[in-house]
Amino acid sequence: MLNRLQTAEKRLAEIDEELLDEKVTRDIKRFKELSKERSYLDKQVEAFHRYQKTVSNLEDAKIMAYDSDPEIAEMGKSEIKTLEEEEAKLIEEITELLLPRDPNDDKNIIVEIRGAAGGDEANIFAGDLFRMYTRYAEMQGWKIQMLDESPSEAGGFANVSFMIKGDMVYSKLKFESGAHRVQRVPRTEASGRIHTSTATVLVMPEAEEIDVQINPNDLQVDTYHSQGAGGQNVNKTESAVRITHKPTGIVVACQTEKSQIQNREIAMQMLRAKIYSTLLEEQQSKIDSERKLKVGTGERSEKIRTYNYPQNRVTDHRIGFTIQQLDRVMEGELEPIIEALIHYDQATKIASEQ
Repeated sequence: MLNRLQTAEKRLAEIDEELLDEKVTRDIKRFKELSKERSYLDKQVEAFHRYQKTVSNLEDAKIMAYDSDPEIAEMGKSEIKTLEEEEAKLIEEITELLLPRDPNDDKNIIVEIRGAAGGDEANIFAGDLFRMYTRYAEMQGWKIQMLDESPSEAGGFANVSFMIKGDMVYSKLKFESGAHRVQRVPRTEASGRIHTSTATVLVMPEAEEIDVQINPNDLQVDTYHSQGAGGQNVNKTESAVRITHKPTGIVVACQTEKSQIQNREIAMQMLRAKIYSTLLEEQQSKIDSERKLKVGTGERSEKIRTYNYPQNRVTDHRIGFTIQQLDRVMEGELEPIIEALIHYDQATKIASEQ
């Protein structure tokens, strides 16, 4: 651990020196890369310095404990207990900071929500989940960009795609992929019976062109008339775009913008994210076969969470976490669940490394 911290300290000094170079400051891409790396290492080095100070103080306290003056000796013994507890906490903090970093953690995300089993009620629930995530994003100071939507006549969405932009978005929401189950009395149910419906959520890190290389010859691009709100432009011009990636069979569509060019750009953005997400899933399945402890597979078929309205309860089945605050969760107060998932994942990684 100390060797890794010393290496981080050395690398941080090298980065600080590089950032003073005019060539680097003019290269925006390189400057951003170094700044991100610096932010990551700075936390490790800062904790390392606190650890070094605590160890030094602990050594001084141990010397004091054997002083001939009883008062000084007692003071030293009291300090030892406090400093040993502080040292243990710092070791735990540093262990978490040294865990392998997910290179996608600081990326923006594309979220796709679909109504699944349950007909109209599933689509209504998909709309509720969309509102939950957008409220959470607003609380975090993140921005939302709509990409594609297919509203349901009964309310909600048959499917909706949107981007969330902000600081460390993927690190917070990467565990949301999967089947979300709701248990409640549907608006259309006259007898008051509780129904179970599901909606699927897919969270994908935004992918740059350098992350995914797409051959234009592998694409089938179709244009069609937009549907829904949009003023005079709707149904008069073929501004909506559908792109099929022939090697994988992945299909994306966008009709949110009035310009076909803009819709195509967004559709390509979605396509890159889906292909990148597929590659990540393949990599993760290899890791998970070696590491049995994990936070779900991220597959949309896997039921990850239940929202029980009669009991105001939310349960995440992957980690056995339950909270009796469904009303708050649906208003965007997701932090307790997200923190529990992150802590579980960190503990899992620590256990697998040990």
